[in-house]
Amino acid sequence: QVQLVESGGGSVQPGGSLRLSCVVSGITHSRSCLGWFRQTPGKEREGVAGIDSDGTPAYVDAVKGRFTISRDNAKNTLYLQMNSLKPEDTAIYYCAADLFPTLRGWRHFNYWGQGTQVTVSS
Repeated sequence: QVQLVESGGGSVQPGGSLRLSCVVSGITHSRSCLGWFRQTPGKEREGVAGIDSDGTPAYVDAVKGRFTISRDNAKNTLYLQMNSLKPEDTAIYYCAADLFPTLRGWRHFNYWGQGTQVTVSS
């Protein structure tokens, strides 16, 4: 059974930093991609960052240079380091898994965590 459990959300002022974590169980980490998505009220969930089985990352333009995705397969954990946060980064953040070794598009992620709230406000 695949399970994803996020933690690390919270409230921060603009320009601040947060690190999200996600413990992923029930998958073969060496053969799976992991990713972070976010969703705000009234909008569709959007992909933010993905990482394939060998650690190669990919980012959407809105977070390039500010967010860093990483994974520690020995700890079954996915991370998202978020720096220089902006109010528009406010959302519920979800981690997700695609049981395929290379990134092939956001729509292929089909296992989800419960989400963690990130609020950026002064």
